[in-house]
Amino acid sequence: MILGDRVGLRALEVDDLPVLKEWRNKSHYRKFFREYQELTLEHQKNWFQSAVVGDHRILMFGIVDTTSAEMIGVCGLTYINWVHRHADLSLYIGKDDIYIDTDSTGWAWRTMDALLAYGFDELNLNKVWTEIYAFDEKKHTLFEAYGMHQDGVLRQNYFYDGTYQDSHVYSILAEEWRTQHTT
Repeated sequence: MILGDRVGLRALEVDDLPVLKEWRNKSHYRKFFREYQELTLEHQKNWFQSAVVGDHRILMFGIVDTTSAEMIGVCGLTYINWVHRHADLSLYIGKDDIYIDTDSTGWAWRTMDALLAYGFDELNLNKVWTEIYAFDEKKHTLFEAYGMHQDGVLRQNYFYDGTYQDSHVYSILAEEWRTQHTT
């Protein structure tokens, strides 16, 4: 387990799939994800086998509250480019319908600290980036407060609720992270 401040990141297991399906199918969550359809347990099993087990470019973790040992969310480094040393950040908190908390004492911030320490210090990544949608105010707030840079906007990149939405790309470099988030 990768340990952080009150959070641990552990490998996802097949037994986690029912709760992941429940979290991912919440309509107020799903709009923030790339999936456009309701997910079945079979979808989750196929994703687990092809992506989590079968793709060396995807590292997904269950986020665990270390005080209770309860899984509270999911995070990962995906689309890892092992040559150019960058990866896409994936993160959400499913417990208590939080999705994303935005302050530096919250689960999402603590998870980012642990995940990025692993990515930059253990995997020797140079950059972690993410794409979020224009209406995802919680992640905008979190990523900007965390010190990520908005690299660009992909205009009308996502169709949601009858309109095209922009996507925003954020990133943080290893040297920036080390300056801002380590003592």
